[in-house]
Amino acid sequence: MAALIEIKVPDVGNVADIDVVDVLVKPGDQIKLEQTLAVLETDKASMDLPSSAAGTVQEVFIKPGDKVSEGTLIATVLASAEENSVAKPEQPVQEAVAPAPALVAPASEPAVVKPEPLPETLTGSSVSSAAAHATPAVRLFARELGVDIHKITTGGGRKGRILKDDVKNFVKKVMAEGTAQSGTGIPSMPSVDFSQFGDIEEQKLSKIKRLTGQNLSRVWLNLPMVTYHDEADITEMEAFRVALNAEKSKDDVKITGLVFIIKALVSAMEQFPQFNASLSADGEKLILKKYFNIGIAVDTPNGLVVPVLRDVNRKGINELTAELAEKSNKARLGKLMPADMQGGCITISSLGGIGGTAFTPIVNAPEVAILGVTRAKMQPVWNGKEFMPRLMLPLDLTYDHRVIDGVEGARFMAAIKQYLGDIRRLLL
Repeated sequence: MAALIEIKVPDVGNVADIDVVDVLVKPGDQIKLEQTLAVLETDKASMDLPSSAAGTVQEVFIKPGDKVSEGTLIATVLASAEENSVAKPEQPVQEAVAPAPALVAPASEPAVVKPEPLPETLTGSSVSSAAAHATPAVRLFARELGVDIHKITTGGGRKGRILKDDVKNFVKKVMAEGTAQSGTGIPSMPSVDFSQFGDIEEQKLSKIKRLTGQNLSRVWLNLPMVTYHDEADITEMEAFRVALNAEKSKDDVKITGLVFIIKALVSAMEQFPQFNASLSADGEKLILKKYFNIGIAVDTPNGLVVPVLRDVNRKGINELTAELAEKSNKARLGKLMPADMQGGCITISSLGGIGGTAFTPIVNAPEVAILGVTRAKMQPVWNGKEFMPRLMLPLDLTYDHRVIDGVEGARFMAAIKQYLGDIRRLLL
């Protein structure tokens, strides 16, 4: 018996207004279970939306350029009970394309920002008598931004209807004009025609990279950042790690040094709560967090993504090792969900597998600090009597100077070094 099945956007981790990049089916198409129907894109990743039913597409309700959310109707499929007897709703599959935290990954906890008063040109004293052609939702959106919708003379919608994008573009235009007139803005980079020097190739930046660039600039301009460099002696820690892995079977997941760094970082955060905090949007309050979630950079074929390990203070080394391996594998397969990359308290950006001696990672706002790690190497260290070979790990701590001063940063790093130098202290 045939049945008409509605296919909707499943739970995508509380993310709204997801862009529809491509629609891969049309009415009349025969589709299989889990066949990709559309490609969606958030500010953190791209997602393939698989079908939860097999059969004939009857109607498609979305098109490229639309915005969807959880529960949005995608298509209807006419399918027999036999074809779908084992059908189960699937989560969309994500492409891992988020940037490295060293380059500021998309913020794990978007700060709630109260809109600043907009220039008078947005509201104006004179209001057109003509009624603006816009839906109530768009009118509300304009009011929230402080925009007089009557100032928008043309809309991009059908029959000149004003859309949200028209309101956004109007704000951008007015703010750009205001900046140019005030002379307080940062001069833009000049446009250069590189083709005059030789052959070139242009590649369009993805939405994720564009948003990352905006976030980079915003953080760099708004946060007074300081980077503190030091080294930790991990000779004993590495010996212990090697001994633990020797006890594991061939199929067991091996423990990496990164897991010990995660535990040491959390212990230091418990000792210095201001590092497990965020500054309120108005800069008047410090929001101290009682949970300990750590973002970890994972290298994938499509770039770096930052899955978040939750409640790290409640988990042991073996449990964290298994969880880190699982999320790293999901990231490389492009199966991380938006919720997997949200809620971080502090981020670790590790270049240990590549090399380097130091770098200056940018804080992943609204977090207040980020820990950079590079490759450990054997060095001669003076113990008071002689030089001894010790395995030294370079660490780079960047912090928001509005929240953390230099002494606190140095003490925090000293605590991390102490825990890594003698991992027995993690039991205290």
